[in-house]
Amino acid sequence: MPLSEQEQRLLDEMERHLMRNEADVVSAPRNGQSLSYRNIVYGAVLVLLGLGGLIAGVSSSIIAIGVVAFLVMVGGVVLALTPSRTGTAGRPASTTGTRKTTAPRTSSFMDRMNDRWDRRNGER
Repeated sequence: MPLSEQEQRLLDEMERHLMRNEADVVSAPRNGQSLSYRNIVYGAVLVLLGLGGLIAGVSSSIIAIGVVAFLVMVGGVVLALTPSRTGTAGRPASTTGTRKTTAPRTSSFMDRMNDRWDRRNGER
């Protein structure tokens, strides 16, 4: 079913607006805080353990096990979504100085990936 002229104009206008504002959404500052991969993994493990406990609590008809398991699941989600306090999320703590990064910390994800690609191709 084709769109009417009004619907097509509205869709085009929404697309133009999205394209104009897309860079603002993608590059919005996060106040120096980013999600930690370690927290995401630990949180996911806690959610899975809580889910298993919840199933065990329901199947055994013991409400206390289900409540504790639910709280473990909520704790896992909170842990996974808690931003790291440092700007080094997912990076090793060692500072041996063997690798020199050319991209500043404020660069976007795509800029860092492009720099990484350029370094990789320049070494070969």
